[in-house]
Amino acid sequence: MNKFLSVNSVNITYWEQGQGEPVLFVHGAVGDHRSWELQRHSIAEPYRYIAFSQRYFGTEPWPDNGSEFSAATHSADLAALIRGLGVGPVHLVGWSYGGAVALLLAVHHPELIRSLFLFEPTLGSAVSDPADAALLAQDRKEMFAPAAAAVKAGDTAAAVKLLIDGVTDRVGTFDDFGPEMRAVLIENAHILPLMFAAAPPPPISCAQLAEIKVPVAIVVGECTRPFYRILADTTHRCIAASRLVIVPQARHLWPSQKPSSFNEELLGFLRNIDLHGQ
Repeated sequence: MNKFLSVNSVNITYWEQGQGEPVLFVHGAVGDHRSWELQRHSIAEPYRYIAFSQRYFGTEPWPDNGSEFSAATHSADLAALIRGLGVGPVHLVGWSYGGAVALLLAVHHPELIRSLFLFEPTLGSAVSDPADAALLAQDRKEMFAPAAAAVKAGDTAAAVKLLIDGVTDRVGTFDDFGPEMRAVLIENAHILPLMFAAAPPPPISCAQLAEIKVPVAIVVGECTRPFYRILADTTHRCIAASRLVIVPQARHLWPSQKPSSFNEELLGFLRNIDLHGQ
């Protein structure tokens, strides 16, 4: 059953199950707490699973016209959620945009974090290599341009399909999902105009990332786009003690496409912390 918590004057929808150390999941774009449904049962057996819908995502009414949509807002909401639930420090799992939100939290509120497991986080301000920056910008444009054009034309449903096919660099990815996952994506189509208009996340430097001291796993698909590979590699280099995991044959939607593989990797990371503290 969905639960609700008032956070920074808005109601946040979340789901929790299980006991033990809290593992909190932060979804990416065109998703909500249901994006992690394929992780829930596996994680809730040994841990306390918590997944939530970030502000403006999901099916709840908006608190305003969407003008507050930003990574800074979502990071502040995440901090308030952890405090409101009384569960910190948490093991934080972030995917894509959710990984960027998680990194912002880790830099500004390190006391709330027990560990970070980030799949292809999209925080780009630490990229300093000119060649990487140029390729990053080029691939981002190629990936998002068709979806952005559909949003501009007012067809957000088409934009979702184009976005999902774009982030995996494979036409037909959206159609390959089952009806439940496609419904979650379509029900979050309304955030695309906000996402494309949003300001970049607050700049976080490589030196700031280097100050993160908790156990960190940066996970990236072997077949992912250059955009995600560059961001994952940069984050890993900046957090010197982090572990880089390259998943064979995986692309950006690996947690939904191969959930058993994702769950196994995450559980192994968490168990290693339980055993060794790192």
